[in-house]
Amino acid sequence: MPSCTPLARGIRTSWSTSWPMRRARRSWAKGWCPEMNGDRRLAYLLITPAALLMALVTAYPVGYALWLSLNKVSLTAPGKSEFVGLGNYATVLSDRYWWSALGVTLLITVVSVALELVLGLAIAMVMHRTIVGRGTVRTMVLIPYGVVTVVAAMSWYYAWTPGTGYLANLLPDGSAPLTHQLPSLAIIVLAEVWKTTPFMALLLLAGLALVPDDLLRAAHVDGAGAWTRLWRITLPLMKPAILVALLFRTLDAFRIFDNIYVLTKGANGTGSVSILGYDNLFKAFNLGTGSAISVLVFLCVGVIAALFIKGFGASAPGADAQGR
Repeated sequence: MPSCTPLARGIRTSWSTSWPMRRARRSWAKGWCPEMNGDRRLAYLLITPAALLMALVTAYPVGYALWLSLNKVSLTAPGKSEFVGLGNYATVLSDRYWWSALGVTLLITVVSVALELVLGLAIAMVMHRTIVGRGTVRTMVLIPYGVVTVVAAMSWYYAWTPGTGYLANLLPDGSAPLTHQLPSLAIIVLAEVWKTTPFMALLLLAGLALVPDDLLRAAHVDGAGAWTRLWRITLPLMKPAILVALLFRTLDAFRIFDNIYVLTKGANGTGSVSILGYDNLFKAFNLGTGSAISVLVFLCVGVIAALFIKGFGASAPGADAQGR
């Protein structure tokens, strides 16, 4: 890391009281120096090609969706469109179906991510401490994550189908859990947790590798129990990895579509905001309202990411030492 102190830059200390030196010191106190400014410019130059490529790929679809959301457009009347401004957004936000779908989405997101964090941490600790067959254990743990989501959801669907499903046969006769809201939501959460817990465990395993074994052994010698070492040493040192895992999984879980579509198709009050957008776009052929829902989902995802970055400060992924 470049140093910006006067002595490190070869400036005589007798000049330290001069006006240029006082100005340089004020700039250094604010966190600026020529070397750091040059590194920042170099970083911007290095990421510019990738940023431009991403902008070219995503700018048109996002811009076109935004334009459609401001118009009354339907595939049932091709060639006809009417500019309505924020009318589609007012329609969506004043509809109870949006708020019901948003509530279901938040419920699935919070419950599934919380369970995945606990189970993923436990699995990561097992993989981290495994001595014999470590590669085999890690491979077996990652198998569910390697299964295509639709294929996994279909297996869960047949497992809970009365008369043919091995899990449904364990329930009393006449039980059909996928026809009721709460049991359906529980099965959707179970399918999400089964599929994506290995991903959470993989990210947390990388965080466990950052915890020094010497520190844990020293705490053990000092009399700290396993629970105390976990809460006072392991988890604080893993905080950046935990936040990355939570951010990725929260953003992914909020956009849930596959499991709900395969298991219930959004029936019985199990539809998410993505299912609601799909129904408007591809069933009702209402491009204006469907695009407005898509833009609102995009904004919700942006708000979630901003809350993570703002709420967790310097520990959040991509933040600097000042938490920006």
